[in-house]
Formats: sequence, structure tokens, C-alpha cells
Amino acid sequence: MSGLTTTQAIAGFLTPTAIFVILLALHVVLPAYRVEGYAHRNLGAAPAQYRLNGLAVFLCALLIWSLGLTTAPLDWLWVVKWHAIAGAVALSVVVTVWIVLHEQSDDRSQLVQWLEGRAYNVRLVGHADTKMFLYIFGGAYLALNAVSSAAYHFGQYGAASNVGLFLHSAMWVWFITDYFLFERVQLFTFDIFEERLGFKLIAGCIVVYPLLYPVALWGTAGLPAPDIDPSLNVVWLGGSAAIFLIGWMISRGANFQKYMFKRAPDRAFLGLIQPATVTDGKRTLLCSGFWGASRHMNYFGEILEALGMALALGHFTNFWAWIYFIYLTVFFVSRERIDERRCAAKYGDLWRQYRERVPHRLVPGLY
Repeated sequence: MSGLTTTQAIAGFLTPTAIFVILLALHVVLPAYRVEGYAHRNLGAAPAQYRLNGLAVFLCALLIWSLGLTTAPLDWLWVVKWHAIAGAVALSVVVTVWIVLHEQSDDRSQLVQWLEGRAYNVRLVGHADTKMFLYIFGGAYLALNAVSSAAYHFGQYGAASNVGLFLHSAMWVWFITDYFLFERVQLFTFDIFEERLGFKLIAGCIVVYPLLYPVALWGTAGLPAPDIDPSLNVVWLGGSAAIFLIGWMISRGANFQKYMFKRAPDRAFLGLIQPATVTDGKRTLLCSGFWGASRHMNYFGEILEALGMALALGHFTNFWAWIYFIYLTVFFVSRERIDERRCAAKYGDLWRQYRERVPHRLVPGLY
């Protein structure tokens, strides 16, 4: 941090805001396809309308950054990372104030209203949906941070660079690309249904997701390649990639199966897995395929992805390499317990029946 000039420090602080403005402009200007979301109690009986172009915005952002059209060097985001985190926090506060004050106060405490929000969603410029844009911002900025970190590492070590770090960065880019390829699936997730727009969600998208998720790169991009016998590269790199891909298939498969079930409840998933359910006559819960293996199978998949990413770096005893994996594991173990309580309150005896059919919380056969 001390190596930056005052001008560079200010520019680093303002970088998240500049990226926010550029991505919002791309989101508004680029063509989008319009779809219906999922009808639910928070938005009334009619499905909400969305315009989706996250993949186009993401690819344009990658192109703009890779070609140096911002005039910033490719490693800029790694160099100013700490100032950018501070700037992203400030941006989160500004966006929160604007969105929370946009709605009338309710009977909850003011602290809860500011942290959790008042509205379930707000429209930005034109037909831009706030939640979906925040996910675009977080995802695109995260991938740019991964690319910038790889560029910094290569600039430091050249031909002696850590191949595993490039693999780790590529995993992040794939993770985000996959998200945007299946952007419509996100319209059927818990965040869209139940979470309000407050500082917690906004800072999660502006600070935590793009700037803290790639924390392993913040601590390892400046390190030389690990001293690993080249003959073990197939085991090290291949094993890391395999764990990541297995996690991706579980997470993506689980989310996609639930999405398809909500759209076509009687259709076999991928033409192979017939839907098995428990129902009380009014509400129905899926308990086959991925959702018959554990009650939060998608969370388990993401934990495996994080494990593969940590191993790819090759710095097995370096704490930086494991922070994201540890964080995500703790987060999802905590979140699945919160989800359990919410579902028990929402579904009552139906949830008890589901738990009897699917006894494991997270890891099939273990937990």
C-alpha cells in the first residue's frame, strides 16, 4: 500500500465506482433477452419481468480490460486491492442509502431495516433490475480481479510462474462464465425470493463477492512457484481440476434440477431422473436426484469447488490459499442451519417428511 502515490491511492479507491458505472452502462445499453421470473409472495401473484444480458456485459468487460482500453495496466486491480476494498465499502454505503431511503420505513428496528433492507427489489436505470445488476457487478469484477492477479504474477516471475495460480484464476473465470451462462436459473434462487435489499446483500455483492472471494490470490500472486516435483504435476494440477469439476457438476446440476422442476414439475431431469416428491396437497418438495442425496447438495458442490481452487495454488501450508475454502465451508454449514429453520417454519410437517426421506444435511452419507 505504501508504494502507491497519492494519485494512485485515490484512483485505487475510486476503481470500484468506475467499474460500477461502466458495467451499469453496458448493462443498460447492450441487448438483453426478457424473461419471466418465479411468482412468489414478495412480488405478488404475477411473475416479475427481467431483462438478462449478464454474459454479454461480462465478455465486454473482459475484452475492455484485456485490451487495456481503460488505460490501466493489466495488474492494476491487484496493485490497488486494499484501496479498492475501502472504496467498495464506501460505494456499498452510498448504494445502501439510496436504496433504503427509496422505500418507506416499516415496523422493524432501524438497524435491521438498514442491514437487511426494506424492499425486496428496486429498479435502477430503465428496466435494470438492482439485484441482477449487483450480481453482474460482483461476478464480472471478481473475474477481472482473477485476471489482474494472474497478470501481476506473470509480470513478476515470467517463465518461472506458478502454473497452478493460472489454473486457480482460470477456475474463477469459468465459475463466473458458468454463472452467466445459466443466469436465468438465478431467478429461481433463495436470494431473489426472500432477501431484501439492505447493506448486507449490497456489500456482499460489491465488497465480499468480488474482492474477498479471491483473497487467496491477494496473498499468493506475489509468491514464487511452489517447490513441487514436476513429475507430480498430473496429480497436483489434474487432481485439483478434477475436484473443482466434480464440485461444479454437483452445484450446477443441483441448481439446474431445481430450476427445471419449478418450470416443469412432471418432466424427468435430463430425461433420466424422474421427479420424486413429498407433498401436503398444496406444496411440493423435490427429493430425487441431487436433492435426494442431501438437503443442501448445491452448497456441498460449491465447497468442493473451493477445495479444488485451494489445492491448485500448490502452497499447501500457506494460510492465504485456504481462507476462501475455510470461509465458504463455515458459511454454508451456518447457512444450511438457517435454511433448515426457515424451511421448518414455512413447511411444518411437510419439512419433517422431507427430512425423513433425505436425512443428510450437506454431505451425502456423512452429514
